[in-house]
Amino acid sequence: MDNNLLVFREITKLYPGVRALDKVDFTLREGEVHCLVGENGSGKSTMIKIISGVIPPEPGAHMMFWGRTVDGQSARDAIDMGVRVIYQDLALFPNLSVKENVAFGIYNEISGPAVDWPEVARRASEAMALIGLELELDRLVSTLSIAEQQQVEIARALTGNLKLLILDEPTASLTRSEVDRLFATIKTLKDREIATLFVSHKLNEIFEIAEQVTVFRDGRKIGVYHPDEIDHNKLIYLMTGEQVDVDPPDPISSDAEVLLRVENLSRTDNYKDISFELRAGEILGITGRLGSGRTELALSLFGMNPSESGAVYLNGKPLSIRKNRDATRAGIAYVPENRLTQGLIMDQTIRDNLTVTVLSNFLNKAGLIDSGKVRSTANRWVGELSIKLPDLGAAVKTLSGGNQQKVVLSKWLATAPKVLILDEPTVGIDVLAKNSVHSIVKQLAASGIGIILISDEVHEVLSNCHRVLVMERGRILDEVHPGPDAEERLLKQFNLA
Repeated sequence: MDNNLLVFREITKLYPGVRALDKVDFTLREGEVHCLVGENGSGKSTMIKIISGVIPPEPGAHMMFWGRTVDGQSARDAIDMGVRVIYQDLALFPNLSVKENVAFGIYNEISGPAVDWPEVARRASEAMALIGLELELDRLVSTLSIAEQQQVEIARALTGNLKLLILDEPTASLTRSEVDRLFATIKTLKDREIATLFVSHKLNEIFEIAEQVTVFRDGRKIGVYHPDEIDHNKLIYLMTGEQVDVDPPDPISSDAEVLLRVENLSRTDNYKDISFELRAGEILGITGRLGSGRTELALSLFGMNPSESGAVYLNGKPLSIRKNRDATRAGIAYVPENRLTQGLIMDQTIRDNLTVTVLSNFLNKAGLIDSGKVRSTANRWVGELSIKLPDLGAAVKTLSGGNQQKVVLSKWLATAPKVLILDEPTVGIDVLAKNSVHSIVKQLAASGIGIILISDEVHEVLSNCHRVLVMERGRILDEVHPGPDAEERLLKQFNLA
């Protein structure tokens, strides 16, 4: 029996100078969990926009929904056919209640001259119950966590005739337990024969949730695969067309000095009794669920979340780190997990972002900034990290995510740090950019810098670190060394996929 939800043939989309999609065929079945993967610019977002009626394909395309040929449908038509899209930036009304947001799409069905509030509450409760969502109906959405808001959006979709839910990078801001909840919701939808089209840069999630994986590259469909047919490295090759070799970091010298020593560091409600050492040239991984205390620890080492007790030593000398200037002067640099809001000044030039941490180095005798030295330093880092840019004077927001991350790295490398803390350094960037960042990190370690790499992606820390500390509820639970059984050990014991 034909259970195809949609069948697309010969889908092409042209923009000036760009063929975003090139004669793509795509099929999605009822109740299927289908993952769409590819690098940035591969055509994923364009396909989502066509499915959801936001943009039309070029003439010659053939589109069928539930066996019915569709020509030139609008976004309203797609919604009426049961298609809903939930983007990373959620489309909720923060000043309205949970029940108002959930029932928003059906107000015209259940309200006359006055809103029928009991019916609003009933319909919202029914939709929430379908996915096991328990929230106070009158609670303002602005008070909810990102994961709870996401569940509210899914519940709102269920108030209509939902047939296909499209999730675009849905886990970027979720803790592991929240990801588990989302995946459980997806499985609940599947039991109701509702299909899910899932888009993510986190390849480990693809293998965890997908029934089918469609790979896009440069606007073309490379193929459709069952997760059992491919592994992590093959998927990267299919997405990029390049064989990416994941080489371990160079071994640490047996006589490498201890750069950083942390003893019994504690901060109430953040972390407790944290102790570890970091040697010159070592890449020390820290993994754990979001909320495990890992970022709070990193911020303390950088002076932005001061510890309440314990001690920190750099090159054997005690440090008092009460603000980030203390850390920077001592030789500690921190690349934050959110480069857009914490790492870059998005409207400023690439040149200014590259040199903002060392502006005092460019003052001449008159106390004015020597623009020639600024430009020379900026060009140096562009070359050393192979940053692709149109012009140093362009706004940093014009760069790709991977090149933005290289700018953040560069501005801290300009301070000549002894210790570099990287908090989720590859979040939101595609696989080739990730590999480039990882290569840079290994080169920095080989030069003698001690590196702390924080990530909730087990594959990332095991492939790039000498050893990995596992945090949970503010404590270090275990230390794992990369090896044949290390990934399975982490996944099973700590459920940190």
